Amino acid sequence: MSASVLPVVAPRPGLLTVSPDYLRAWLTERSQPAMRAGQLHRWLFTGRATSFKQMTDLPLGLRTELSAHFAPLACTVARRLTSSDGTEKLLLQLADGHLVECVLLKELDRRTVCISTQVGCAMGCVFCASGLEGVTRNLTRAEMLEQLLHCRNLLPANERLTHVVVMGMGEPLANLDALLAALDVACSPQGLGLSARHIHISTVGLPAKIRQLADLGKSYHLAVSLHAPDDVLRTRIVPTNDKIGLEAILEAADYFQAKTGRQVTYEYVLLGGVNDGAVQARMLARLLRGRQAHVNLIPFNDVPGLPFQRLSREALTTFVETLQQARISVKVRKRKGADIDAACGQLRRAALAETVSGSVEGGGAPPLIRPVSPSAGLGVSQGDSSRETTCDSRHRRNE
Repeated sequence: MSASVLPVVAPRPGLLTVSPDYLRAWLTERSQPAMRAGQLHRWLFTGRATSFKQMTDLPLGLRTELSAHFAPLACTVARRLTSSDGTEKLLLQLADGHLVECVLLKELDRRTVCISTQVGCAMGCVFCASGLEGVTRNLTRAEMLEQLLHCRNLLPANERLTHVVVMGMGEPLANLDALLAALDVACSPQGLGLSARHIHISTVGLPAKIRQLADLGKSYHLAVSLHAPDDVLRTRIVPTNDKIGLEAILEAADYFQAKTGRQVTYEYVLLGGVNDGAVQARMLARLLRGRQAHVNLIPFNDVPGLPFQRLSREALTTFVETLQQARISVKVRKRKGADIDAACGQLRRAALAETVSGSVEGGGAPPLIRPVSPSAGLGVSQGDSSRETTCDSRHRRNE
């Protein structure tokens, strides 16, 4: 990849990347009142500003100096795709050159953003494009907030974000601290004013982190990426299950439901001929019987290079009816953004492939740049929000 991408030029940090104390000190050094930091924050979250020129209640000289030292948003849009159904997908280039995806979904009066939490994913789900190359690092609080802002800025002035699904690239609970810091800002009146009840967090199943999430006392929804009704099959589909097991995951999910009173959603990607049979449907019904559970069935979307196929209409009907007969709440997820590769990881994978072949040029998109510190393995650099200096997931991943 390095032969066909540009070197990184030291980027200007984004306003959300630096700490509030740092920003206030920077302003004070320039004889500006500390309250200017609040003005800058409001311009990003309320004023939808994408450049300092738009911040017209700031002195011109300050705007010029801000432009020299900071970027309003550190992430840039490398690609934007719009589906015939109104779904919009952004490929964002981070300050260090890495790429992540986020998706804006529009349905009736809902405006939902699906955000990523890591560059890549370490969970290794065999049907998912995000995990094909492992995980490089965690995203920071600022990088998650910027996904929300970039997607929000696609909306008309009279529309606002209503829902967030944390179901993009990466395992959200493996980066829980930075995620919670981002959601705190998103839910605050000074942020995007979102309701915690309208935020869904997906996980492949990390029991200790599920319990930690439950103990917060927040109204977040939990979605568990199940994909199989028994450990043998699930370990084939989700390799990390070998070290965890369904029993521990379900016990943690039961704890979450009891602690929060929130129904747990179980995501189940249907792979033709693998986990979509009537036998698996009956086993799933037995597994969830007696639990306050809802099942989201997600027919597999083709991913180039993966050996799976979409299940037949007949198999889908049988699976749904089997669960319904067992009085299990079930819904088949509507496919959104199919014509723009809205399933998680596909756009990033295509862009990286184009970069390797040297075909990423033109089209108005900024050049893809070489990551500053690429990781060769599955080690994760922590995205702790206190150390910030610098966008389908199980739920959306195959939707």
